[in-house]
Amino acid sequence: MSAPKKLNRRDAIKATAAASTIALASQITPIAYATAKEGWIKLFNGKNLDGWHINPEKIGHGTGGQWAVEKGTIAGQQDPPGSGNGGILLTDKKFGDFELKIGMKPDWGVCSGLFLRGNDRGACFQMMVDYHDAGNVGHIYGEGTTGFNTRTFDINGKYDGKKLTGLMTDKHKAAKDVGLIYSCTPEEFVSAWKVNEWNMATVKVQGEFPKITTWVNDLKVCEFDGESSTAANYDKEKIKGILGTSGSIAVQVHGGTGWPKGAKCRWKDISIRPL
Repeated sequence: MSAPKKLNRRDAIKATAAASTIALASQITPIAYATAKEGWIKLFNGKNLDGWHINPEKIGHGTGGQWAVEKGTIAGQQDPPGSGNGGILLTDKKFGDFELKIGMKPDWGVCSGLFLRGNDRGACFQMMVDYHDAGNVGHIYGEGTTGFNTRTFDINGKYDGKKLTGLMTDKHKAAKDVGLIYSCTPEEFVSAWKVNEWNMATVKVQGEFPKITTWVNDLKVCEFDGESSTAANYDKEKIKGILGTSGSIAVQVHGGTGWPKGAKCRWKDISIRPL
């Protein structure tokens, strides 16, 4: 496939570095989540979107995006496909300190994200799932707040003709230079990521100014300390004022150009353990 057009967040990240409809709306109702073993709570039942809702008002990404349950997964895309109209799908319940596990399978070219302590206006601490050329998966971004960015490398596709066959990286930075305690190496990430398959993300969030650690499969990707981070544009008090100390878990369909028509980001096996 040809390289996708750049998306809005990509332009915002570059600037920082340099200085609706929903298909299953009738099924989305607040419910009690099913409790699993050892304190884990299943956030998605694999059948419908009970316990989830789309952004109730238009936000920067759009009026909500298009969401459906397909073969036991949550599948999101622009509404209508390729239109530029995106949005977010959020849990009705809010969480403060927690450990989260979630399976993800983005089609190449999509710009998505995992929202932590998110709100209905689209603000959050985001684990990026920018699965496209000049993208990143696993580092933390200040979505809808101050736009701080902690990526230590970009990912780019390797192609056999138009088919994605692997990943490579560039624009490498040290963890301390982007305000992180720790980041995996680009080589470690490329080795851990399963191209064209399901990948499991684990995220731990804890603290008033949260310490956030992310893993992809069994690889620790990054460790961010919201109490002491020196990331450019990071303002812990301002962000706390916007987000508070708890919020929804959410998944994203980025608005704007660049999302390939018909492409989707899929999520499954979503469980959380409050801490």
